[in-house]
Amino acid sequence: MQDGSNELLKSTLFQVERAASRLGFDNGLLKVLKEPKRILSVSIPIRKDDGSVEVYQGYRVQHNLTRGPAKGGIRYHQDVNLDEVVALAALMTWKCAVVNIPYGGAKGGIVCNPKKLSLNELEALTRRYASEISIIIGPEKDIPAPDVNTNPQVMAWIMDTFSAQHGYSIPAVVTGKPIEIGGSQGRNEATGSGCVYVIEEAVSGCGINIGEATVAVQGFGNAGSVAAASLNNLGCRVVAVSDSQGAIYCESGLDVADVREFKARTGTVVGYPDATPITQQELLTLE
Repeated sequence: MQDGSNELLKSTLFQVERAASRLGFDNGLLKVLKEPKRILSVSIPIRKDDGSVEVYQGYRVQHNLTRGPAKGGIRYHQDVNLDEVVALAALMTWKCAVVNIPYGGAKGGIVCNPKKLSLNELEALTRRYASEISIIIGPEKDIPAPDVNTNPQVMAWIMDTFSAQHGYSIPAVVTGKPIEIGGSQGRNEATGSGCVYVIEEAVSGCGINIGEATVAVQGFGNAGSVAAASLNNLGCRVVAVSDSQGAIYCESGLDVADVREFKARTGTVVGYPDATPITQQELLTLE
């Protein structure tokens, strides 16, 4: 596969090359590590609520299966592309290996804007996608998980579709499903909490007092909002957060719980009354 124009893929391959050089890997092994093992591209036709038919593009990439079944999330976003999914699958391989979990790396995605789909359309899209990728997923093959714009409900649809094809319930085909059908307690908070654990370790080695730190969070969704709340509980002053519609800033610190409630009620952090609107670029340059 060619590197392509995607910056994430270029960055990922550069990291692999740099690590391989330091570890003294031979060129042949490096070539293996840079290439995904399997790429599945599927077209997903669904009938929308108005009776029209729309066709969406979906992907499932398995980067490496040497250490065990593949593992990785599925994202629904209008900017999903194959280079991005390949890069994220590779990063899942490294993440599993670094913490010594016996899984390989995978990733999936559908090019769509789920916020413009009804619940019925979203279910139809998910079930057809699950059916198309069912030939390469399964508890001993590849285990999808929630990611950007996917949630326990989406995982439940995938599990149900896959199970129906086999004639019995197979909860182990996905993670992140509702607790009522075999999900794990704390799964919704796991990604954000894991981010905070890494931050705590990083700042401890840099001589930073985390209780005196200021924080800006890009993405106030399932992961970012949990991370912001956890960092706030550690004494950090969360001064800025953003979502897909914009960003907000408050020098004295945001009331994270109140911002979460505001977003749950309105669908965005934009317009939160006790903060100043800023651009995404301004958020990225905050010190």
